[in-house]
Amino acid sequence: MNKILLIIQREYFSRVKKKSFLVMTFLVPVLFIGMFALIGYLVAKQNELGDKKKVEVVDESGVFLNKMKSGGTIEYSYAKDNYAAAKSAFAKSGYDYLLYVPASITGVQLFSEKKASALTIQNIESALSDIAQSQRLLTAGIDTAVLAKAQKPISIEARQITEAGEKDAQTNISTAIGFISAMLIYMSLFLYGAQVMRGVIEEKVSRVVEIIISSVKPFQLMMGKIIGIGMVGLTQFVLWIVLSIILSTAAETLFMKNAMHAKTEQITQMQNAASPHGAVAVNQATDSGMGKLMQSVESIPVAYTIGCFLFYFLFGYLLYSAIFAAVGSAVDNETETQQFMLPITLPLVFTFVISMNFVINNPDSSLSVWLSMIPFTAPIAMMIRIPFGVPAWQLALSMLLMILGFLFTIWVAARIYRVGILMYGKKASYKELAKWFMYKE
Repeated sequence: MNKILLIIQREYFSRVKKKSFLVMTFLVPVLFIGMFALIGYLVAKQNELGDKKKVEVVDESGVFLNKMKSGGTIEYSYAKDNYAAAKSAFAKSGYDYLLYVPASITGVQLFSEKKASALTIQNIESALSDIAQSQRLLTAGIDTAVLAKAQKPISIEARQITEAGEKDAQTNISTAIGFISAMLIYMSLFLYGAQVMRGVIEEKVSRVVEIIISSVKPFQLMMGKIIGIGMVGLTQFVLWIVLSIILSTAAETLFMKNAMHAKTEQITQMQNAASPHGAVAVNQATDSGMGKLMQSVESIPVAYTIGCFLFYFLFGYLLYSAIFAAVGSAVDNETETQQFMLPITLPLVFTFVISMNFVINNPDSSLSVWLSMIPFTAPIAMMIRIPFGVPAWQLALSMLLMILGFLFTIWVAARIYRVGILMYGKKASYKELAKWFMYKE
């Protein structure tokens, strides 16, 4: 055990002391929060930041004349000439697009020198459809205002009935937590598992392993390397969580301050307009929106979610790293690992894809339950399900199977590792790995 601890210490401190580890540990939370903030800003300001597209409209039907309103990134103008003249002069007209609407309103065409984006086409189609629909309704003698009121969508507030009473189901928050947790585990299993495999290959190629094996058993070396690198990953994740909470709290405080400032300005404007009821409405709406957001965040069982995440990250990593270590011991360079990588990574890729499309929408289905029980797929599938609520017996059984799966996998990997780590110049195959597994001590 002392020898394993020495190997763990060497693997851990040799990586933690690297500048790259420190830079990535402190930089990743900042980059992630900055990235999402930038995405939110760009989405909110897309109409202001996007280029204005000038569209010249030739309407032979007369249905759309002066009815298409400019807005967002599209500015409409109506041609004074006929279609033929407008088309011939389009190249020098300064417009980005020429929209031609025939008298029959069928076969509408959009001309441009450069390819039109899908969003631009969709926006123009939507504007045409709304106007055409209103015109058809008026022709049929149907009041569009009454129809619009009848077609008003109904919003649903999801409520969850618990022993403590009713509460908001927080579906969007649960979905976001499940997605982020599964994504982090998916990426970390590849990242840290590959580090284990790369470390084994480097020691094998440099023949350093021959010196180490003279003092420790192959199993001790493999376990020390796996646990040491796993502790590096856990350290990094804990630091990421702490830093993310600190940065998120700071960002939330700043957001609240800006929101209160904006709310004060709105109330002042409403009061200046001699509308006290409007000011009260703005106040109530802002308080309601911010209150719901804060309530959603506070309702998350942080300790429970983080505890489950750390467990599935740790045992998922241990399970897959044992396989990566066995593969690293069987080859002489990273190029030769490709033949073994597909069977290893296929369960992860399959689970991640199916979780993002099926499990996240059907967390209690039979397929979702089975995926969260199988050790090779449980780390991702279970983290998708946990925010939606998992029965205690399913969580306990899944964790037990994860531990048993790790013990079985480490036993199989160790039998391959003890032989492969000293094999040189021989290209390993699945048949060869089976022989190594069957060798007696």
